[in-house]
Formats: sequence, structure tokens, C-alpha cells
Amino acid sequence: QVQLVESGGGLVQPGGSLRLSCAASGSILTVNVMGWYRQAPGKQRELVATITSDARTNYEESVKGRFTISRDNAQKTVYLRMNSLKPEDTAVYYCNAKARTTTRVWETDYWGQGTQVTVSS
Repeated sequence: QVQLVESGGGLVQPGGSLRLSCAASGSILTVNVMGWYRQAPGKQRELVATITSDARTNYEESVKGRFTISRDNAQKTVYLRMNSLKPEDTAVYYCNAKARTTTRVWETDYWGQGTQVTVSS
């Protein structure tokens, strides 16, 4: 199994910044894509950004130029730097990893527990 532990959420004023972190642990063989998703109240979960093991990135249109995703492969950790935050960025942010483990050798989606990000004055 894979455990994903997120940190870094909180309350920030519009225009402010936050950095989210997510560390993967467990009986991991490989971690391919890691990413961040978010879910606002009353809305479906949506992709925010993803990054492959060779650092190819993909961003949701509304966060391009404001958010930066990065990862440390050795530490199996993914980060999301969020700048110029807006009230509409308010959501629960979930970490995702597509990983192979010693007990599940086919690639499987794993999710963190979520961390709240609130952008408000």
C-alpha cells in the first residue's frame, strides 16, 4: 500500500501564497505521475496539476502562471507552489500518485486525505 501525507494548507488572503507538500511512503516500487486535484463545495473534483517522473508537467488552465508543481523523486514528494491566490482557489486539495507496489505491481491510483486551502480577506 501507499500512504500519501499532505501538509501546507491554510487560510491566506487574496494575492497571497502557499506551498503544499505530499510525501509518499509504503512498499513502493515506482511512482509515475504525481499530482494535485481540488474539490470546492458543491463541485466535482478537478485536476490542478500533474508531474511525471521525468518532470513533464500539466496544469489546469486557470492556474497556469500562478501555480508551480515540482517533485523530489528520491524523497517521493510532490510540491505545489501557489502564488497570486484567488478566492476561487478555495477548495480541499488532494494529492494523487500513480504507483506500483510490491503487493500491487500494476499501476494504481492512491489519494491523500486532503488539505483545506481557503483564500479570503
